[in-house]
Amino acid sequence: MTARALIAGLFALLALVTPAAAAPLEAYGGLPSIESIEVSPDGSTLAVAMTTGEQRAVAVKALPDGQMQTFSAGTAKVRRLDWVGGDNLIITTSQTGTIAGVTSSRGEHFLAFKLNLANRKVQPLLQGSIGGGETGTHVRSKNTGIGYSLNVLAGLPEVRTVDGAPTLFLRGVTFPSNEGVLTIFQMSPKHSLPKVVELGDPDTDDFVLGPDGTPLAKSDYNADNGRWTLKMRQAGGGWRISRTLEAKIDRPYLVGVGRDGRSVVVAEPGDSALVLREVAADGTWSEPLDVKDADDLVFDPESHRLIGLYALVGDEDRYTFFDPADQKAWNAVRAAFKGDRVLLESWSQDRKKIVVLVDSPIEGPAYALVDLTTKQASYLGRRYQKLDGDDISPVQAIRFKAKDGLELSGYLTVPRGAQAKNLPLVVFPHGGPASRDQPGFDWWAQAMASRGYAVLQVNFRGSDGFGVPFLEAGYGEWGRKMQTDLSDGVRFLAAQGTIDPKRVCIVGASYGGYAALAGAALDQGVYRCAASVAGVSDLRRMLAWSRDRKGEVAFRYWKRFMGAEAKRDPALTEASPAAHASRITIPVLLVHGRDDTVVPLEQSRIMAEALEKAGKPVELVVQKGADHWLSQGDTRIAMLQATIAFLEKHNPPN
Repeated sequence: MTARALIAGLFALLALVTPAAAAPLEAYGGLPSIESIEVSPDGSTLAVAMTTGEQRAVAVKALPDGQMQTFSAGTAKVRRLDWVGGDNLIITTSQTGTIAGVTSSRGEHFLAFKLNLANRKVQPLLQGSIGGGETGTHVRSKNTGIGYSLNVLAGLPEVRTVDGAPTLFLRGVTFPSNEGVLTIFQMSPKHSLPKVVELGDPDTDDFVLGPDGTPLAKSDYNADNGRWTLKMRQAGGGWRISRTLEAKIDRPYLVGVGRDGRSVVVAEPGDSALVLREVAADGTWSEPLDVKDADDLVFDPESHRLIGLYALVGDEDRYTFFDPADQKAWNAVRAAFKGDRVLLESWSQDRKKIVVLVDSPIEGPAYALVDLTTKQASYLGRRYQKLDGDDISPVQAIRFKAKDGLELSGYLTVPRGAQAKNLPLVVFPHGGPASRDQPGFDWWAQAMASRGYAVLQVNFRGSDGFGVPFLEAGYGEWGRKMQTDLSDGVRFLAAQGTIDPKRVCIVGASYGGYAALAGAALDQGVYRCAASVAGVSDLRRMLAWSRDRKGEVAFRYWKRFMGAEAKRDPALTEASPAAHASRITIPVLLVHGRDDTVVPLEQSRIMAEALEKAGKPVELVVQKGADHWLSQGDTRIAMLQATIAFLEKHNPPN
């Protein structure tokens, strides 16, 4: 890779550290020094979400060498940055809490703030309603005049051009009657109060906004009967039903504006892969687009119409553009970083200034700016400023067969400088489970490898990204074949002589945490220890909680994946690690955050109590203020330190 040229002064607050030996765990487990970068619509300015320890900040700098402005965000969880023209920046954050008077259950609520760069003022948006925190109360909204509303977002911010001016559109929830409905708000940069553009119906779950912000389509979904309906905007302003179908679990969903700028793109499950169709304004559905693999769609930053697709095919990132000129331009960007993963981060409206995330197998991930006009590329800074090339362990793709012959894939990280022979191993299953591990840098896997462990990440059956049949092969296989896919990977590496089968532990979070507990309770004789972070231990209790908090669709989804006909199905007990605690013979570590709104803390408490009752060794670490995604640096580091100490105690690397 070519030498990295940092833009002068942009990241002066994030000094590089070059460790003499392995970097400290804090360097791996701390929040990324650069979380995201957004280039302004005219390509003249960069907005950067940065962290130093627990503190987050937003930095704004004119290119190429303008003065940097820094705005403190404190400990807020900054989730997204959006430009509205060149003078206003929308900062989206999230916080865990309840919405008083609306829901008693804790959730992750998103809030939006406008940062005016000219006067340096920060203004909370959708104010005057109900707060997203613990103490929010009902106040009649003066902004809408239609009743009550929430000041939390119900979707991501979007920017459109209205009467030649960049204009912000926000999704929120209003209460024109006693029931909340999805609502589209419009906010002009010249005015501080939002204007209601469109009110949904009680079942409306999404809208697609056209290039000028006009809603082109909306979808309604009734969770009770599973009926999904697509409605298209008519010339007179009303709505016309395009299609209605029954979808108890896997319903279609709106993706965005179609290629002509007037149609909308709908994604729906197919027999072997996701199917994409364009729906015209008159409600006519196209034949499926000629797309074999699509993990994401690419939209023009100015017109917002569909212009391309992204897919991770095997271990290769592929961007496919409909216009040959666009494809040629992207190929030129890709060619500038041979041997590295290159992911599109943001771009200017003319698509001439492009920010990319470049993941080097030698030096780790960093951000770069590509200027297609000058045909130059320059590095902006490492994603993890405290790590350099000496701290990155090599990752290799592996292929093997499960015991029943199913082809599986995954990734093996080997400690830097170590010979891939007779190594201690950590099996590190991903969450989801309908997710997947990807090639490239993984901070947690790299941290474990830096301490002398080989790390195995398996894309077990039920993982997403390998086609519908592979996903469906995981239905009903919690604790069964999804689990033995992991231990089959261990046996494969042992047969190769890569790892020592007597020195294997399993560590995971979320579903991976469940897999760690199932490895101890249901797939015995493989592991010396198991560490579960926010893992599920009692499937029946998890189903009941999901139904109460998330609704019928989530309940039906998890029943299918867990292999149950009802919440009292014996299969749930059979696959629940807590029900088999007496069989566990290895040490178990449990780590769970109090603010987890995806897998409740109750799940780790149940497991700890079951192990203690059975007289088995267990340690429970409850983290105050930690959410499901390890969004705070201190709790993320504390989790990593606890799991590494546990591994080193029960499976020493030397």
